[in-house]
Amino acid sequence: MQKTTVYLDEETYRRLKLIARRQRRPPAEMVREAVAEYTIRHAPRTKPRSIGAFKSDRRDLGQSAESHLSGFGEDL
Repeated sequence: MQKTTVYLDEETYRRLKLIARRQRRPPAEMVREAVAEYTIRHAPRTKPRSIGAFKSDRRDLGQSAESHLSGFGEDL
């Protein structure tokens, strides 16, 4: 775990201490939880690894899907 210093204005610190007391939790634990949630919510979204896994030379699938799928499933 890394140590960092955070400066809070008096009102925010007062509210944090009040909530911590009510929940019987250390303020530092609550700050860690809040920062973890924030960083998850605002993390850059990455593309799924499956994107590009099924590359094809066919660039006309959107316009000619019917012709590409003709006969599909008929042998069942």
